[in-house]
Amino acid sequence: MVNIAVLGYGTVGSGVVEVLNVNGDSINKRCGQEINVKYILDLRDFPGDPIQEKIVHDYNIVVNDPEVKIIVEVMGGVEPAYTFVKESILKGKSVCTSNKELVAKHGAELLELSKTKKVNFLFEASVGGGIPIIRPLNQSLTADEIEEITGILNGTTNYILTKMSNEGSDFDSVLKEAQMKGYAERNPQADIEGFDTCRKIAILSSLAFGMQVDFEDIYTEGITKITDADIKYAKAMGASIKLLGTSRKEQDHVYAMVAPMLIKPTHPLFSVNDVFNGIFVRGNVIGDVMFYGSGAGKLPTASAVVADVVDAAKHIGTNIMTLWSSKKLKLSDIKNAKHRFFVRIADNSDEMKEKVAYIFGHVEEVKAPGVDNEYAFITLQMSEEIYREKAINIDKIISIIRVMF
Repeated sequence: MVNIAVLGYGTVGSGVVEVLNVNGDSINKRCGQEINVKYILDLRDFPGDPIQEKIVHDYNIVVNDPEVKIIVEVMGGVEPAYTFVKESILKGKSVCTSNKELVAKHGAELLELSKTKKVNFLFEASVGGGIPIIRPLNQSLTADEIEEITGILNGTTNYILTKMSNEGSDFDSVLKEAQMKGYAERNPQADIEGFDTCRKIAILSSLAFGMQVDFEDIYTEGITKITDADIKYAKAMGASIKLLGTSRKEQDHVYAMVAPMLIKPTHPLFSVNDVFNGIFVRGNVIGDVMFYGSGAGKLPTASAVVADVVDAAKHIGTNIMTLWSSKKLKLSDIKNAKHRFFVRIADNSDEMKEKVAYIFGHVEEVKAPGVDNEYAFITLQMSEEIYREKAINIDKIISIIRVMF
């Protein structure tokens, strides 16, 4: 028997217990021994719930029990999760977590520490919910040099953009609907401003390139400026707008960014809609690989956590090597990254079109039904820096969206 403790009995924590109850027999067979939840740490009590007999309010009870071999951290946030996790590892306990904030900020340190203590720090559920991506990067794709990782990593923003596209609704209306359905938090800033996606692409980049990528260094835009007019233009182009987290290696340079992008059906992520996530990986040997599935939610995320618990239980006393050095990877300045740019200007006069042609050279004009008194176009590929140098000479720019076709 392997005793575990669950820190936090919220959405994911209760999901972990549910997965272990529903699929306990098959999980135990795959593990080779029984997984037993000995403690659940929470500030609250749950009268009437059978789990109440396992509830404790003092973390010291958990960390000082030598029978507990694995800690499941699903509290969220950096503190007190970091303190609890670090102490657990120092006490010789493996840790499985879904906490992207913790992993993005302290992942390299906790991996190094777990290696010295011959335990494991596993975090499959921190990116992509139930989609297996961390383990493939760490095991299945280790023969490859990763050249690119691009993903739809946030179900909330993907749901909002899908609804706006399918129904022609405005951003604010769809956000309210997402909050009513429980897809968006009461304070949705982390999702809609791109911060959640940023932390996740930082984790994936750190694993892909083997060095610490700080999420604070990644250029990040959210979707709050996307309008119904942008959606109309996208449809006119046969394209779709997605919030993408992307990191790409070009020779010795790594670029990373989070921003809305226009993509066409030829892109593998085009058909990833609603609350689903998709992650596209390009390796220099294997080529293109896609991972797709439920990127959030109670049971998909809990499923990934429990898979880590099984892995940890099968490797007690043995550290599973993860190539993620604490040495910082210096990202290349985003101003050197190249894209095409979709630009909207609140002036469709011949004079403006001539000015655009003079400044940008050849552009591809775009028209959308129901959008008047604007001039919209797609530039040739150019660096972010060159675009900004040119755009500063044009008044009345409404918005820009980067183009991936």
